[in-house]
Amino acid sequence: MAALSSVPGQLAAPADDITAGEGILRRQAQRESAARTYARSLPVVPVRARGMTVEGADGRRYLDCLSGAGTLALGHNHPVVLEAIRAVLDSGAPLHVLDLATPVKDRFTTALFETLPAELAEHGRIQFCGPAGTDAVEAAVKLTRIATGRSGLLAFSGGYHGMTAGALAATGDVAVRSAAGDMDARITRLPYPYDYRCPFGTGGGRGAELSARWTANLLDDPKGGVQPPAAMLLEAVQGEGGVIPPPETWLRRMREITAARGIPLIVDEVQTGVGRTGTFWAVERSGIVPDVMVLSKAIGGSLPLAVIVYRGELDVWQPGAHAGTFRGNQLAMAAGAATLRFVRENALDERAETLGNRIMCRLRGLSAHHACIGDVRGRGLMIGVELVDAEAEPDDFGALPNAPRLAARVQQEALRRGLIVELGGRHASVVRLLPPLTITDEQAEAVLERLASAIEAALAGADGGPA
Repeated sequence: MAALSSVPGQLAAPADDITAGEGILRRQAQRESAARTYARSLPVVPVRARGMTVEGADGRRYLDCLSGAGTLALGHNHPVVLEAIRAVLDSGAPLHVLDLATPVKDRFTTALFETLPAELAEHGRIQFCGPAGTDAVEAAVKLTRIATGRSGLLAFSGGYHGMTAGALAATGDVAVRSAAGDMDARITRLPYPYDYRCPFGTGGGRGAELSARWTANLLDDPKGGVQPPAAMLLEAVQGEGGVIPPPETWLRRMREITAARGIPLIVDEVQTGVGRTGTFWAVERSGIVPDVMVLSKAIGGSLPLAVIVYRGELDVWQPGAHAGTFRGNQLAMAAGAATLRFVRENALDERAETLGNRIMCRLRGLSAHHACIGDVRGRGLMIGVELVDAEAEPDDFGALPNAPRLAARVQQEALRRGLIVELGGRHASVVRLLPPLTITDEQAEAVLERLASAIEAALAGADGGPA
């Protein structure tokens, strides 16, 4: 019988398996680039996975609240996804077809359009991009620049849109942009509503009003220094920025401001889409219809796939204006169609809304016992817990400093307890929860218990300091 590990409920793997896993981690550190990220804070060697559970080479089982950074709407190896992939493999269909028409692609496009806002679905066009969301962002910006003849771009503080040149320029993280040598002067940065750390020092929704007023005034000021914008690019809920959901009234104001000035609105739904935020697409909550939607991650059913969907009148680019060798991923289209249908037919977006609210309510209750929990926020099953230094002095507006070292300890203590979480937000001080939409009530309870235990253990850390 395998020996028990130090974590309750976890069985240790045979010594040979543990040694093999350690060797894999060692070789990864020796061979892979210094740019690797998740592998640094999550030294796990996954060998099997099903639903929300991941088993490592050491035999330990983890509840996965990272879900491929939101890619796994149905969790790992869901039966409908595996069945769709096997059906393509068994059919003898070509796996690589560039952008040629295929029955698999047709079924995916039909399934996708059935989920879109009616106005966009009726007259929209789809462009299949390279397999990553960042390429779809590039395509969206390129499309609007060609269609409008303008080169500027409106983006927001805290935004994240990928790591290629154009998408990176729109990202709000200066350190990330500088490290890549990117300082694009055509980007105008605007304030994103962040109630807990309101850039205007007001909070209570007033910051969103001021953000909208600032945006409108800046665009109408002939001496405002704004490059004529080809588009406004925003996230309906900021992800990497720290899980920041703006008021729906603010999203409607951004739609009004851009529409009145003939500025296409691009909404990046790469992480928020396919039921993640409690509606099938995050824009549905506010009722707005963007000019362009950027879609990736969950639309591929765990496999690489990225597209943009946009209003037909923007479809003015020439053949080949945006291409890519791997934009015909048949397996991803099959898996994606199956995922889209399953989420829709089983109302998993509604389930995400109900369960997400319940989880956030419990986490807010936990904050009453731990002053280090500064804020709990999110939409659906896209949840953020912002950790702060409870022993520090608040700033002039009453906010406590971020606690990145505490957040890192919480992440490690959670891993020890069999829970995988991601960090994000300002100074990487927000614990992010992105469980699959198929998470059960029992699993949700286990996540809450393990996270609460991890926070307590992190606060009792050897160095004693929460910062």
